[in-house]
Amino acid sequence: MTVGVRAAAARVFAVLGRFSMYRVMLLALAALTAVSLVLSLFGALAQTPLEILATGVVLVVACVVVDLAAQRLLRLPWRWESSLITAGILLFVLRPSLDPLLLLGAALAGAIAALSKYVLAWRGRHVLNPAATGASALTLLSIWVPALGASAWWVGSPVLAAPVVILGLIVLWRAEKLRVAALFLVVAVGVALVRVFSQYAALGVPVVLGDILPQVLFSSPFLFLGAFMLSEPLTLPPRRWQQLLVALVVGVLAGWPIVIGAFSLGQERALLIGNLLGFLLAVRAANRLRLQRRGHLSPTVRELTFSVSGPLSFAPGQYLELDVPHRRADTRGTRREFSIASAPEDLPELKIAYREPATGAASSFKRALAEIPTGTDLAVTGVWGDFVLPRSTAAPVLLVAAGIGITPFVSQLRHHRLTGEDRDIVLVYVASDAAELAFRDEIAASGVPVIVFTRGAPADLPPHWRWARGVRLDADGLLGVVPDISARHAFVSGPAGLIAELAPALRRARSLTTDAFSGY
Repeated sequence: MTVGVRAAAARVFAVLGRFSMYRVMLLALAALTAVSLVLSLFGALAQTPLEILATGVVLVVACVVVDLAAQRLLRLPWRWESSLITAGILLFVLRPSLDPLLLLGAALAGAIAALSKYVLAWRGRHVLNPAATGASALTLLSIWVPALGASAWWVGSPVLAAPVVILGLIVLWRAEKLRVAALFLVVAVGVALVRVFSQYAALGVPVVLGDILPQVLFSSPFLFLGAFMLSEPLTLPPRRWQQLLVALVVGVLAGWPIVIGAFSLGQERALLIGNLLGFLLAVRAANRLRLQRRGHLSPTVRELTFSVSGPLSFAPGQYLELDVPHRRADTRGTRREFSIASAPEDLPELKIAYREPATGAASSFKRALAEIPTGTDLAVTGVWGDFVLPRSTAAPVLLVAAGIGITPFVSQLRHHRLTGEDRDIVLVYVASDAAELAFRDEIAASGVPVIVFTRGAPADLPPHWRWARGVRLDADGLLGVVPDISARHAFVSGPAGLIAELAPALRRARSLTTDAFSGY
C-alpha cells in the first residue's frame, strides 16, 4: 500500500472511527435488511417481505430476551446492539418463513446464539461466533427434527451480492479486516472452484471457468460470511499473521465442506473451527484489570495504572480494548482501544494513557473513565495490533509520534531499555506545546536521540534531545532532521492528517507502518 493510499485510508477510518465497530455492523445489517425487503417486494427474491419480517421479529425477540435475562442475572449492562447484530446475522443465515415450526427453529437458534455469549466465553471474550453457534445447533437439531429447519444462507443470492459487497466493505474498513476477508474469499472461491471442476471431471462433463465462477462467487455465502462474521473482533486472535491463518483455515473448510455422516463441516461450521483456532492463539489476550492509580503526565494527558489479575501477553506497540460500562453511551459504545504504554517486563502492572479533552467536549466514555474509582475491575476484551518493531535489531528505525500517539513508542522504548536491545532508533516527537511532551523521563531513560517539534522551545531538554528550531513538521522538515530516512523503517503514530502531511518523505523509507487514530 502506497503512502498516499495509506493517508486516504486513514482519513476514511477517521470518519468511520466516530462510530463503534458494533454500531457500524448494526447499521450495515439494517441497510441490508431494508434492501432485501425491497427486492422481495418486487419478486427478486424467493422470500416474501412478510416471511423476512416475521423471522426477523422472532429472532430479535429471542436474542433480546435471552441477552436481557443473562445480563441481569450476571449484573451486566444490557448490550442491545449485540442482541440486534446476532439476530440480524441469523436472519440471513436461516430460512425466512411463516411456518410455525420453522419460526420455532429460528427462535431456538436465536436463543442458543445469545446464550453462547455467556456460556462459551472466556474472560469477556467469545470463544465461538454466536450466530454461527446458533445456526450450527439448529442444523444439528434438524437431523432429528427436520421440521425445525436448518441453516439456508439465502443471503448467497446474485441480487444481494452488490449490497453485501458495498456494506461489507464498510464493515471491514471499520474493523480493519480487509486483508483477512480478502484472503478468506480468495481461498474459499479457489477451493470451491477446484471442488466443482473435480466433480464435473469425475462425471466426464466439460466445464468453462467463466460459467461457474459467477455462481461460486455470487450464489454462495462467502461474501457475507467473510464480511459480517469472520470479521467479528472478539473471536479473532491478536496478530495479523494469526488472523490470516484463521482466514485460510476457514476458507479451505468453507470452500470444500467435509461431510461426516449426515453432517457437513461447511460454512458456519467452518467458521466455528476457525474460532477455536483463534481462541487457542488468543487465550492469553483477554483479562481483567484493576485500577490502581491515576497520574498527570501533562496538562491534558492522563495516565492510568492497572494491576493484571491473571496471565496476559502482548508485544510492545500493541493495543488493548478496554470495556467501561456506562449509561447513555454515545455512538461508539462502551469499548475503546488504548495503546499499552508499559512494557511486557512490567507485568503484572500495566499502563495506558489518554488525552483529556477540553471541558464539555469529552465523550461519554471518557467521562465514565474519569469517574471510575480506584480498585474498580475492568474487562480487557482483547489485545491486538501489528504496530511492532522489526524482529531484527540491526534494522535502523524511525519513530514519528504526534501528541498521545507517543504511547506505543513508550512501550517499545521501555522494552528496548529493560532488555538491553542494541537498536538504532531515532524518535521525532510532535506536540502542540512544550508542556505537552508526555513521558519525558521514560523516553530520556532509553537514551535514544529525540527531535522535538513544538511551537516554543522546551526548557531543560534531556541529553540526546534537540528542538527543531522553528521547523514545521512537514515532509521537507522531516527530511531535514532525518536525512538518512531511506535507510530506516518508519513507524508513524498520530492523526490521519499527520500521515498525509508526511507522505512525500515517508515514501523514501525502507518500509512504513502506521498507527492512525481518530480520538475517543
